[in-house]
Amino acid sequence: MASARIGGVFPVLPTPFTPEGPPDLPAFLRLADFALEAGVDGVVFPGMASEVETLTAEERAGMVAALGRHLGGRTTFVVGASHADPAHSAARAREGQQAGAVAAMIMAPPACGQDVAQHVAYYAAVAAAAPGVVIMLQNAPAPNGAGLPPEKVAAIAAEVPAIRYVKEETLPCGQHVTRILAAAQGRLDGVMGGAGARFVLDELARGACGTMPALEIADAHVALWKAWQRGDRAEARRIYTLTLPLLAFQMTFRVRATKEVLKRRGLLAHTGARAAGPKLDDGDMAEIGELLATAAPALTMHPVQ
Repeated sequence: MASARIGGVFPVLPTPFTPEGPPDLPAFLRLADFALEAGVDGVVFPGMASEVETLTAEERAGMVAALGRHLGGRTTFVVGASHADPAHSAARAREGQQAGAVAAMIMAPPACGQDVAQHVAYYAAVAAAAPGVVIMLQNAPAPNGAGLPPEKVAAIAAEVPAIRYVKEETLPCGQHVTRILAAAQGRLDGVMGGAGARFVLDELARGACGTMPALEIADAHVALWKAWQRGDRAEARRIYTLTLPLLAFQMTFRVRATKEVLKRRGLLAHTGARAAGPKLDDGDMAEIGELLATAAPALTMHPVQ
């Protein structure tokens, strides 16, 4: 993979589906265009916010290739390549390499538990099978991930040179950013915040190099990042305060909330989802309207319809 510094706002692209069920590739690429228009520093696909667990290998590979062609190097691309089998994870990383991805975000299977040696063996096997891969270790809480303590994350990275970045999503996220960076002693190129950007200011204050939220308010997240970068903490907190209630709501409904917000912003026609989880009822739909009205002053484009 080509060397590129990863930092800033990297939304995870969702997977739109047609009413008939398959992924809607034209709609997907339009969402990528929204990310570019919003001024993101890069995009991630696929991830948990992409309903990756519901995609077939063929669907996933086709979308990764199409996204790479569509981006054409216009922004930085991080490919999601997690799989319980390191050989399959390496194959996904190589698919990303071929599509122009600069790094592969990989979460070891929960079966590795808290055993550092098992995690090291897993990531080392991925790196060996995908030479040149730059790995972003994704540390997510159970049941999706192992929820490793920060010092174990740093210990794993120390043993696998291909691991250059961490996406940290275990609570308390801010403290974990501090502890990973301290334990890594400069061996990592950066730690990205996750957890839907619900703790983004705390993460940035503690040295995170950016955030990987869902896509629906990418323009607000870019504005927040730019304000933070120029030292305007008051503006960054204003944007955070306006958007946090919506992000808290999204924590429960996940991709269904993301897709409904994208629809109301005129960016997505069909909100069908394959993922497990609660569905929005009439009360939830009304609440999204209220939360979007609160967030509206932070949105710089595509006003709510």
